[in-house]
Amino acid sequence: MTTTRRSVLGLLGATPLLLAAAPATASPLGPEGEFDRFLAERAARDEFSGTVLLTRCGQTVLARSYGKAREGVPNGPDTIFALASISKLFTAVALVQLVQQGKVAFHAQLSDHLAGFPAGITVHHLLSHSSGLAEYRQTPAFQEGSRAWSSVGEVWDGTLAIIRSLPAEFAPGSAFRYSSSGYEVLGAIVAEVSGLSYYDYVRRNVFTPAGMSTSDFFTRPQWQSDRRIARPYASRPSGRVDVVDQTTFVGSAAGNAFSTVRDMTRFARALTGAKLLNPAYTELVLGGKEPIGRWTDSPDIVPQAAFQAYGPLSLLLNDQWVHLHNGGAPGEGAYVEMYPDGDWVSVILSNYDPQFVAPVAARARKLITGGKSR
Repeated sequence: MTTTRRSVLGLLGATPLLLAAAPATASPLGPEGEFDRFLAERAARDEFSGTVLLTRCGQTVLARSYGKAREGVPNGPDTIFALASISKLFTAVALVQLVQQGKVAFHAQLSDHLAGFPAGITVHHLLSHSSGLAEYRQTPAFQEGSRAWSSVGEVWDGTLAIIRSLPAEFAPGSAFRYSSSGYEVLGAIVAEVSGLSYYDYVRRNVFTPAGMSTSDFFTRPQWQSDRRIARPYASRPSGRVDVVDQTTFVGSAAGNAFSTVRDMTRFARALTGAKLLNPAYTELVLGGKEPIGRWTDSPDIVPQAAFQAYGPLSLLLNDQWVHLHNGGAPGEGAYVEMYPDGDWVSVILSNYDPQFVAPVAARARKLITGGKSR
C-alpha cells in the first residue's frame, strides 16, 4: 500500500513553527469554528480536561487547553501528559531504525534475541500485533505485583518474567490481537541489539532528532512531584480521583512515556517527513499490514478500510489516509493523528479517562477528512 507523502515545511522542532498563527479562516477547525465550539462545550460540562493542537503544513490552526493539570495548576500548551499506549509508536520507530541499519530483520525470530520464548514468533508478528503472546496487563501477577515494584530494573524484569510465563493465545501469524506484551518484548530487543537501555535509545534516536525536548520516561515519584506533569484524574462513582499513586513505577516500551502537544506534533512531522527513518522504511512503518475489519471510535465516522501498521493504525477515510495511535488508562486519554495528504496533524492529550477523549478526536477527524461519514 502506497501513501502520498508531503515534504515538511519549515524547520522541524523550531518553536515558532508551531506557534505561528494560521491565516484568518472560516474553517470549522479554526478559532470559533465548529470543532472549537464543540470542545468548549465539552469542557464546560467537565467532559474534557487537557490540551489540543491542530496544525496544517506546520502552522497552528487551533490550540486550546482546558481543565487542571493538578491542584492549583491549569493545563496549558506546555503541560506534560502521560501518553499511555501512544508510546508504542516510539518502540516501533526504534525497532525499525535497527532494521534499517541491518542489525535486526523483520523475519528474525524472537527466540534468536531473547531467551525463554517459543520459536515461530518473528519481529514482524510483534510489530503487527499478530504474535499470539498473551496480554500480561490482565494477569493478577501484574495487577498485584507491579504495585510493589520500585525501580526500573524491577519493572523490566518483572514484566518480562510474566510474559514468559503465559501460554500463547494463538499460533503466530494466525490472528490479530492488540498486544502490549508484544511491544514490551520489542523494547527488550531494542535494548539487546543496541547495547543501550530502551529509554536511552529512544531519547537519543527518537526524541532528540525529532526535537522533542520535554518528552521523557518519568518515574512515579517524578510524576507526583513535578508540577509540569498533569496528574491522572480517573472517574469513580464518587467523582474524579487522582490515581497517580496507583500507576506503575515507570513507563515502558508499551506505555506511559510523557510528552506535550508540541513535542508530539514534532514527532508526527518528523515521522511522516522521513526524518526518523528513510522514506522507504517510513513507508514500511505507516503502510497497512493486518486488516482489522470495522474499526471506529465513533458511530458517526467509519473508515472505508482499516489496517494495523507497524505501530499506528492506518485508516482510509473519504479516500484519505490517516495514521493514528491512541492511548488510554484511568485518568489518561491521548490521540496523535497524521494526515499526509492534507499535511494535517492532530494531537489531543488529556488527564481524563479515554472515553472523554475519543469523541473529541473523532470530531476533529471527521472535519479534517471532509465532514462525511459512511
